[in-house]
Amino acid sequence: MQPYVENVIIKIDKDMVSSKLNKFGYTELEGRMLDVELVVNYGSAKVLVKMQYDEDADYPLMFIER
Repeated sequence: MQPYVENVIIKIDKDMVSSKLNKFGYTELEGRMLDVELVVNYGSAKVLVKMQYDEDADYPLMFIER
């Protein structure tokens, strides 16, 4: 999908990041901290793809919204 990505918007949940700081004041970026949207353009198809964090699977999943 990478070569066909036309636009990307990524937002980071700063509240979640700050709540997971370690003793050195750092945290690791996790999928649950991200809100991601992609516009993918391939030939005549153009789709909006979003990431949704699946709590049961404990894993970020991408899905086609439109």
